[in-house]
Amino acid sequence: MKTIIEPFRIKTTEPIKIISREERAEALDKAHLNVFLLDAEDCCIDLLTDSGTGAMSTAQWAAMMLGDESYAGSKSWKNFEKTVQSITNIKHILPTHQGRAAESILAHTLIKDGDIIPNNSHFDTTRANIEFEGGIAQNFLCAEALDTEKEAPFKGNMDVDKLHDCIKENGAEKIPFCMITVTNNTGGGQAVSMENIRLVKEVLLRYNIPLVLDCCRFAENSFFIHEREEGYSGKSLLQIAQEMFSYADAATMSCKKDGLANIGGFLICNNDKWAEQFKNLLIMKEGFPTYGGLAGRDLEAIAVGLMEALDYDYQIYRNATMQYVSKRLIALDIPIVRPSGGHAVFIDAAKFLPNIPALQYPGIGIVNALYREGGIRSVELGSVMFGSFDDNGNELSSPLELVRLAFPRRVYTQSHVDYLIEVIETVWKQRNQISGYSITYQSQYLRHFTCHFEEVS
Repeated sequence: MKTIIEPFRIKTTEPIKIISREERAEALDKAHLNVFLLDAEDCCIDLLTDSGTGAMSTAQWAAMMLGDESYAGSKSWKNFEKTVQSITNIKHILPTHQGRAAESILAHTLIKDGDIIPNNSHFDTTRANIEFEGGIAQNFLCAEALDTEKEAPFKGNMDVDKLHDCIKENGAEKIPFCMITVTNNTGGGQAVSMENIRLVKEVLLRYNIPLVLDCCRFAENSFFIHEREEGYSGKSLLQIAQEMFSYADAATMSCKKDGLANIGGFLICNNDKWAEQFKNLLIMKEGFPTYGGLAGRDLEAIAVGLMEALDYDYQIYRNATMQYVSKRLIALDIPIVRPSGGHAVFIDAAKFLPNIPALQYPGIGIVNALYREGGIRSVELGSVMFGSFDDNGNELSSPLELVRLAFPRRVYTQSHVDYLIEVIETVWKQRNQISGYSITYQSQYLRHFTCHFEEVS
């Protein structure tokens, strides 16, 4: 098989600032050992997130020049609406400035104190918005996902039996909606099968519970269904996406992922009553319903990007990057989540540092070691981001302790990837020198963004 090359040429470059190891150590100390608080220019390769960090195409930049900045009913809005409806076939389209704004409007409108929101796995802002409204975010990830080394095609699936048990135990009246996240970021960027979405929908229909998709990476999930699920290899990614959305009553979207844009999102639904409630809050919080906090040029860029993300050759290239990194790390016996995710490679921090207990945050140890060693910025997806507290205030660990290396779309080249692997290998060989961490400051919600750490001797 021939080498899979990047399906693009580079037209504009941005210089990378490379600072010394001593300067990196000093920068990390000033950031209270939290890479979120670093200056971006001090990160040689920034894999903190794939959200809004990608490079836009020439077609997207050209579309931005057509941006209609009219306050209401602009041509750019009509183009955006037409594109989203062509993919989702959902009636009401409401743009937002990013995905968490859509989550906030959804949660504030529909959730009452004590309501339960099931999901395969809630991501950080989704969970925070639910809990802020007094809801209870519950994860029903399939059992095989907890075995990080197991090679299974759809480890992002929801456990349908657990969902059914949750409904019977709590009553449908306590569940205003159920969510499925595609792909499942929290569980390692893993795919959700069409069969699983269909089975979840069948359960929900029995109890008249709506299904909401968190569809930030819908195109990547469509690609995995095309490659792995029987009966879909002959369909286009657009056709697969359309079927996926046909099971949804509503969806939230960060267009900073599979919209290939640097800002933007949407909240969509088929329910007329919901749409009216959403619009009222959208006007107060985001903007008029035909721009939702976005400039017309942003709406144009997203309209192009959503379709580019469904291009099969682009998805082949994107997935090849993840597979390349995964295979190289597996060959070095470095524990990672298998198979590789759609947008990131996830290191299994618990197996990487088995000597460090979960509540000393092994993921933070790896994240900081990668930065000190090579200027690589990554992110912990473990007990810092997804831990919780019981009724007595005791901290509870996360089921998985992961470090995510999220690849911005169309940004880094093969040599950047090879350098990344070399840095990870060096940290792996020196893993016995990595310490645990404790938290010295944290906020009530989304603590990982701003908390301060210190090393545990």
